[in-house]
Amino acid sequence: MGRKRVRLRRPRGAAEFLSAAVVALAALVLAVRMAAAAVGALKDGWPFLLILVLLAGAVGAWRIARTVRGRRRDAVRRAALRITLAEFDAMDDRQFEYALRDLLVRDGWSARRVGGSGDQASDVISDHTQRGRIVVQAKHTRVGGKVGSSVMYAVKGTAGPAHRADHAVVVTNGAFTRDAMAWGERHSVHWVDRDRLRRWAQDGTALHELLGLSARARRARFKRAA
Repeated sequence: MGRKRVRLRRPRGAAEFLSAAVVALAALVLAVRMAAAAVGALKDGWPFLLILVLLAGAVGAWRIARTVRGRRRDAVRRAALRITLAEFDAMDDRQFEYALRDLLVRDGWSARRVGGSGDQASDVISDHTQRGRIVVQAKHTRVGGKVGSSVMYAVKGTAGPAHRADHAVVVTNGAFTRDAMAWGERHSVHWVDRDRLRRWAQDGTALHELLGLSARARRARFKRAA
């Protein structure tokens, strides 16, 4: 059985009205006294409260300034970022992917590393306000290694349907087979070999300038090819 709801009834008779008025008056007096006590406490303790407010403001301003300085340092560092071929050769696969991400950030792209299990032929995804989205497949190899056409096929197959990309690029610190380069040229999959990587990472040429990436020109072609 549920509990019975308690209903308040209106006072009846002069005695009940008088009792209700006394209770209401007592509650009002208590509220006024509590308000007065609060005002008194504020008057007595305002210097302490002011110090707390000023201290909190100073801490907040310091944190904001530290964040701004950190972002400026990062921007300067990235703008001056240069990576040599020897440094690339000494990296492992994961470090290579992060290095490519940092280079894209240097070039003005909003980049993130996504490589790993189930990456669908994409290790770095980058967005640009004018040039759209670029998908980068990183192929770190030992010196003298070559990337074949199968990598191009995989990137072409997922760039549009899986990643909604405008541009697809395969980057290696090694080389590409002739068939891979020819297939990439025919099907709009850009390639960056050791020489192009040097021009991008070491000489400072932006990737979109190096490859001549247009503004949002390839997405429909990727989708039709899927």
